[in-house]
Amino acid sequence: MEDKSAVGEAQISPIYNVNERPPLGMSIALGIQHVLAMFVGNITPVIIITGLLGFGIEDKTFLIQCCLVVAGIVSLVQANPIGPVGAKLPVIMGTSFTFVPTSIAIGKQFGYAAILGASFIGGIFETVLGAFLKHLKKYFPPLVTGTVLLTIGLSLIPTGINYFAGGVGASDFGSLSNLALGTLVLVVVLVLNQYTKGVTSISSILIAIIVGYLVAIPMGKVSFAPVAEAGWLTIPVPMKYGMSFHWSAILAMLVCYIVTTVESVGAINGITHGGAGREATEKEVSGGIICDGLGSTFAALFNTLPNTTFNQNVGIIAFSGVMSRFVVTCGAVFLILAGLFPKLGAVIAVMPPSVLGGAGVVMFSMVAATGIKMIGSQGLDQRNLLIVAVSLGLGLGLGSVPEALSQLPESAQLIFGSSGIVVACLAALILNIIFPQSKEGM
Repeated sequence: MEDKSAVGEAQISPIYNVNERPPLGMSIALGIQHVLAMFVGNITPVIIITGLLGFGIEDKTFLIQCCLVVAGIVSLVQANPIGPVGAKLPVIMGTSFTFVPTSIAIGKQFGYAAILGASFIGGIFETVLGAFLKHLKKYFPPLVTGTVLLTIGLSLIPTGINYFAGGVGASDFGSLSNLALGTLVLVVVLVLNQYTKGVTSISSILIAIIVGYLVAIPMGKVSFAPVAEAGWLTIPVPMKYGMSFHWSAILAMLVCYIVTTVESVGAINGITHGGAGREATEKEVSGGIICDGLGSTFAALFNTLPNTTFNQNVGIIAFSGVMSRFVVTCGAVFLILAGLFPKLGAVIAVMPPSVLGGAGVVMFSMVAATGIKMIGSQGLDQRNLLIVAVSLGLGLGLGSVPEALSQLPESAQLIFGSSGIVVACLAALILNIIFPQSKEGM
């Protein structure tokens, strides 16, 4: 049945729709393509936080494996709902960067257990938001979610370029070899997507990454020592680090959960807009947010940080035209296996950053482009243009120059100065509420 919200929008015919099943071999390949897009981003937040808190290599390795298993399980539920939990869309979940600055502050003051305690409560809070989303939906029109998605895409692009050049902190950052490797991957993606058909076109990102990986080996950019050192089997143990609850930590975390809820609404709509040219249904969005919340609570029980809908993968769906949730199911199973069998995860972890960067430039830009498409679906009258302009200006501006908030209390700096996404999200929400609708849009 056609979604009424999609009336008047340009419809897209995906190569594989939500409930269609590509051949198993293709599904596995496309699922791995999703995993490669989010793998580094999924484990990086834990690496950053545990490094600053002085965790040893054994604890870091254990927590990375927890990240992978949790992301796989929650992605499975998103694609294959359990009752009202799950969007029934090709949603890939992963550890959210939105929570990193706040988690660092909580961890330094109260310890890692306080991060998990605040995350646990915050996940319940987001679950409640998801359950009542039909009453809140009017605050999340495509104008707001599209602006947030556009901000996310634009914020991700510098990350893609950093990967492209070899990864921040690399001794050969910006070297000709790194730029050549990234360019090779980018060219392969574009050529396969635009000049071939069938499986090579829709899996162009995966093929390009494999080509880049293989070329990087004789260039001396891949060390398989971590693969040899990785264990064969790791079983995640719940509550290994315990939980503690502090009101200040919980309140700071709840702000992050409000922001990530809007991000996830934007990402879910980004999937349906990019893949099928329609707005997500109320059931899809509500189920997706409930799963986000419960998934984050589940993540806290298994020692790791909150999960959220990964925006990188929105770009893959828009780029490949494959909306099949069976593909994401295969990717989720691969994530779980990578978490249980560290050697498998290590094979991906040693991939040179410039290889991922070559594909990331396309994927992250597609996220921004999908946001533009969503904004355009509501019309660009003076009111809407002003909301987008101010939200982007404040969000990207303060995200680029966080020193502008240096005179604010530390807690406010952590919330508003750590990410332009937070500011853009709040600005779009507030302005959309207080600015009167034009008669044409009523």
